[in-house]
Formats: sequence, C-alpha cells, structure tokens
Amino acid sequence: MIKPSRSLTVHTLNKVPEVTLAFWAIKIMSTTVGETGADYLAVNAGLGAAFTDALVGTLLAAALFGQLRARRYLPWIYWLTVVLVSVVGTQITDALTDGLGVSLYASTACFGFALIVIFFIWFRTEHTLSIRAIDTRRRELFYWAAILVTFALGTAAGDLATEALGLGFQLGVIVFGALIAVTAVAAALGANRVLTFWIAYILTRPLGASLGDLLSQARPYGGLGLGNVITSAVFLAIIVTLVAIVSVAQARVDGSRTA
Repeated sequence: MIKPSRSLTVHTLNKVPEVTLAFWAIKIMSTTVGETGADYLAVNAGLGAAFTDALVGTLLAAALFGQLRARRYLPWIYWLTVVLVSVVGTQITDALTDGLGVSLYASTACFGFALIVIFFIWFRTEHTLSIRAIDTRRRELFYWAAILVTFALGTAAGDLATEALGLGFQLGVIVFGALIAVTAVAAALGANRVLTFWIAYILTRPLGASLGDLLSQARPYGGLGLGNVITSAVFLAIIVTLVAIVSVAQARVDGSRTA
C-alpha cells in the first residue's frame, strides 16, 4: 500500500482565519474587487483580457505558494490569495461566457457539480469539511480548490440572476443579502455550521459582484456611476485597513501563545 506523502499529512496550526464579522466583511470586499478589478485591468488599464489573465494567474500562483509554505495563518498572505482567487474566478466565468459562448445556466450547473465533487472527495478523504481543521497540506489544497470553484460558481450564479433573469444590480444586492441573512439565522437556530458556512461563502460572491456593479456601472445601466477605478480603490483601501487590524490582533494571539 502506498503511504500518503509526508508533505500532504504533516500538521501545522490552522491556516485559515476565525469566522468573525471582519472575516465576512473582508470576504465581501474581496469579491467586489474581483468583479471590478478584473474589468479595470483588462479595460481601463488597457492590458487586455489575455494579458490580464496571465498576469493575475501568475500573481495567484506566487501568493498560493506563499500561503502553502506558511506554517500558520498569516492574514496578509491569506487575504491576498483570496483577492487574487476572486479575480481568477471571475476571469474563468467570463472566459466561458464571453469567450466561448457558454450559457450562464450551463456554467452555473457545471461549477455547482464541480464543487459537489470537490466536497465529496474532500469528505471521503478527510472525514470533515470544517475550516477549523485546515492543518495539513492536503486539507489546504482541498480548501483552496473549493474556494476557487465557489468564486467561479458565485460569479456565474450572480450574472445569471442579475443579467439573464433580470434582477438587476440593486435587487441582486437585496436578494443575495437576504439569502445570507436567512443562512445566518439558520446557523443561529442550530443548522449545521459547516453547511451554512459554505452556503454563505458561495452567496457572498454574487452579493459582492452585484454590489461592485451597482457602484461602478454607469447610471443608464442601473449603477451609481463611480467607475471601476474608484470602486476598486475604495474597497482595496478598506480591505487593507481591515487586514491590518486583524493582523495586529493575530500578532497578539501569537504572542500570548509563546509567552
């Protein structure tokens, strides 16, 4: 029998943050940046879709390498990876829809099925989907694979709801925000925390995308007309501020452990 690679089974401290209000705030902001940031680089900065894809893909590979190499949760590298995964997830869905002409119905269904497969293999292998135990290389690889697919799925589902089904940006923010609120209430009433976490995680992607489009798109298209540059800059500034705050808090926790 082949033994698991030591690089996949060696235990570290949990590599992901605690699920707090700051966690969800940064997550929603990162999804918005994923929506507006990709558009800014490809259109406003004039890089084009192909070069933007290559650039962000390279940055994601570097950030993910740093995240995997870390022995503990480091807020700045973790959230940098999340932001880049958000951009790449958006690019994957946009490439299928705009480049290959795949319908949003088909891409939503395919990404949903892919996520189910990842969760199935993850659970069969590790016997848990809890993010409180991302403490081996293999679990971390499952985690980031799931994260990438949730962003692609959320992008497809969000575009399907706001564009193909005609919800629009404002109603999209309300609908997806309400669904997240219902999920939070279900968790508070005793629903499975792992299930409700992943449902909320998926829903924050279309919420953030709808919010980003609402702020950045021109008024004739149903937006507030702030543009990709201002929207991306404001949300990045908020992300940096929140990550700095949680980094200070994490440093205090680490200090107390070693004291």
